[in-house]
Amino acid sequence: QVRLVESGGGLVQVGGSLRLSCAASGRTFSNYAMGWFRQAPGKEREFVAAISWSGSNTLYADSVKGRFTISRDNAKNTVYLQMNSLKPEDTAVYYCAGDSSSPIWRGSYYSSRTPYDYWGQGTQVTVSS
Repeated sequence: QVRLVESGGGLVQVGGSLRLSCAASGRTFSNYAMGWFRQAPGKEREFVAAISWSGSNTLYADSVKGRFTISRDNAKNTVYLQMNSLKPEDTAVYYCAGDSSSPIWRGSYYSSRTPYDYWGQGTQVTVSS
């Protein structure tokens, strides 16, 4: 059974930093793209960042570009999201997702939910002002 487990969320002040982790178990995701999404109360789930299997390709939402960094450690089957300069509007539940259908990087396609077939349960990030 495939499982994605997020961790690292919490309460942080404006301007602070957090690093989220997403650990995959039950299947090796080292050959596939991974992504992060977030959902604030009353809003649609939105794309945050994605990374190719090798880590050489990344994609970011405009709202987080320059502040967030996605990375991965395939030896640990883990994807990370380093979040700096956090703002109140970053408050949301953050979800990681995996695309097991193809090892080919498909660029902006990863900004939609469509290619992802595995999802974690989410971790809460709250940015207080």
